[in-house]
Amino acid sequence: MSQPTGIGGRPFTPAVGTTTPELCIARFRAHARRLVWPALVLIAVAGATGYFWDNLPAGLSNGVLLTAAAVVLLLVVVLPFAAWWSRAYTLTTRRIMERRGLVKVRRRELSHARGYTVQVRRGLIQRMWGAGTLTLSNGVDEPMRLHNVPSVALVHEALVDQVEVNQILAHRDAASIPLSTPPP
Repeated sequence: MSQPTGIGGRPFTPAVGTTTPELCIARFRAHARRLVWPALVLIAVAGATGYFWDNLPAGLSNGVLLTAAAVVLLLVVVLPFAAWWSRAYTLTTRRIMERRGLVKVRRRELSHARGYTVQVRRGLIQRMWGAGTLTLSNGVDEPMRLHNVPSVALVHEALVDQVEVNQILAHRDAASIPLSTPPP
């Protein structure tokens, strides 16, 4: 169900002083093109294991074949997949969050209301796949880099839009709250 829209297709702004719920806009990971070669290796190892099963030279057993296949799968398929899976990004109406790690999870976030700059860097291969690297910098903390973001233009537009909306709402709410009581 979509929200009612105001002028220009944007949702209506909340009333002054009311809190708005934090809504999830997008959850994404780095582009999965890194997993093309591991997928091809997985298929090749499965085919080679099936072909050489009970067809090995004398002196080698099927256990050696399974061990070699398991080592190759671990190093070339499982570890790259785990590295890809361990980093996720969540874009909400209030902040952008980065989560890294499988066992020891680290989170980092930037608030849209504080404001930050968004830079896009795209290499040749990233352009072919529609991906790019976003660098978010607020001028105080270390810049947050979102590597190989799929549909980078769409994510860039959503980030800039959220920063604009949150800063407008923060300035509007700050202006409506008196900082001190006027003298009698």
